[in-house]
Amino acid sequence: MDNQNAEVEDQPLAYRPKTTEIDIFTSLLRAKRKFGGSRTAIIDVDETPVSYGRIVQAAFALGSSLKKLTKPGEVVGVMLPTGAGSVIAFYALQAIGRIPAMLNFTSGLQNMKSALKTAEVTKIVTAHKFIELGELEKLETGLKKEANLIYLEDVRENLGLADKLAGLFGSHLPFLFRRKAHHADRGVILFTSGTESTPKGVVLSHKNILVNVHQVLAHISIRPDSDSVFNSLPIFHCFGLTVGSILPIVAGVRAIFHPSPLQPKLIVQRIREHQVTIMLSTDTFINQYARAAGEKDLESIRLAVCGAERVRDETRQFVRRKFNIEILEGYGLTEAAPVVSTNATGRNKTGTVGQLLKDIEYRLEPVEGIAEGGQLVLRGPNVMMGYYRAKAPGVLEAPKDGWHPTGDIVAVDDEGYLRIQGRVKRFANIGGELVSLAVVENCASSIWTENTHAAVVLPDKRKGEQIVLVTDSKEANISDIIAWAKNHGVAELAIPRQVFQVDEVPILGTGKLNYGEVEKLAKSIAEKPKPKVAQKKVSTSHKTVAKASTKRTTKKKAVVKKKKVAVPANAVTASS
Repeated sequence: MDNQNAEVEDQPLAYRPKTTEIDIFTSLLRAKRKFGGSRTAIIDVDETPVSYGRIVQAAFALGSSLKKLTKPGEVVGVMLPTGAGSVIAFYALQAIGRIPAMLNFTSGLQNMKSALKTAEVTKIVTAHKFIELGELEKLETGLKKEANLIYLEDVRENLGLADKLAGLFGSHLPFLFRRKAHHADRGVILFTSGTESTPKGVVLSHKNILVNVHQVLAHISIRPDSDSVFNSLPIFHCFGLTVGSILPIVAGVRAIFHPSPLQPKLIVQRIREHQVTIMLSTDTFINQYARAAGEKDLESIRLAVCGAERVRDETRQFVRRKFNIEILEGYGLTEAAPVVSTNATGRNKTGTVGQLLKDIEYRLEPVEGIAEGGQLVLRGPNVMMGYYRAKAPGVLEAPKDGWHPTGDIVAVDDEGYLRIQGRVKRFANIGGELVSLAVVENCASSIWTENTHAAVVLPDKRKGEQIVLVTDSKEANISDIIAWAKNHGVAELAIPRQVFQVDEVPILGTGKLNYGEVEKLAKSIAEKPKPKVAQKKVSTSHKTVAKASTKRTTKKKAVVKKKKVAVPANAVTASS
């Protein structure tokens, strides 16, 4: 257990699930009353402060206008970056009884078209400026064939007297201007990444979202009077929506928004200027920020909460060493709104994703070939209403008896800390033995710490499947992986058969590796004609290469002697 920063300066809030039996817009109105309409809730990317009163007023005015263009209960797409505009559009749809569908504009036209069909979306709220700055004109053209695009600039120019009156008086007489929803009704639709299959629509109720907000507040102490949250995670991702956008508003914590997580120098500058205390991130992004930051840029951070992907030991140690910041790793999934477990100050166990949040039940289902742990299956008030699937658009597929199989293999220790072993689909079957692809990636990350690595499975004529490593490291090679694996007790089966060097490993807008694109890239490289190499100088057998490296006992020796080891012909170097 990490003891650094272990003293708990204040306690999390008491968990009161009854307070979550309201709709999302009512939670905004309650927060405005509690913290005051003049209190700053958001600071946008242009440094404009946006108060609670301004959010409510703008939501009522925009909602009044959108009411004329949409129908009650209609699912309306939202395609906007993280910022005040996207939050106001989200609450505007909530105010008039429409269901926001948060669209992943980084997923490509085909996935977006599939998402629109799946959730029966025919109208999308977006902005001309966003399209222009994001250079999304080609995507815009494709989407216009599928849906009607409603631009915020056009709506603003055409606001009528009734819309302005709704904005002016809405917060004082909300019952006259809003359509109230039941807490069990649909609150928002988000979409799975589509890397393993066609994107699924995840339908979350108002209560799913608000319960998860209060579960987090009851697990991690947050101080409304002094804390501020920096959120650059996309609002189409549940972490960026629930934890990065809705939670700060409900908790009275100022949120500094940034439209893209891919600007590390600008992000660390804004964190320093605003003296941010809580940073939400992923392993990929916090690593970039830590490397871009000067000594004092991140000194105000007291909580760095990371999710969406595994936090590597190298990242954790680097951030701790440079900034004395302890990363709190958590685990979640869109289907759970999203937070399932997280470490906390004073309860931070390295290598785990913390303990389950309040009211979440779990069981572990055995997985053949897995000795420790099993597939995590969850049930709780934050678990989704169900899926919309492409094969049955608009038809809700609810979890059986409320239980959702996560697809993640998890072990739980005696103290209730969860340790993620990997995805059920992220195991290779090599000659009848299961090998975790996460272990393969960990090996590469431990050697080439500043690079991105992704392990995927390709067909193998002899053993059915083979593991290949796709990496942006120009130094990566099988020989060094073998030497590292031998010195650290990693099984030989976890050594990739091939290493593909590329310019860039595909990453989703959420910071996760895009395994669907990685697999396509690996297949395309594997299918290219191999360079002709004299067979007597080449060996593709693990045993042959391993034998050649038996005298290497350290990584340093392996590097010195690697010229004496024949490189397998299938260790292709390619450019993406």
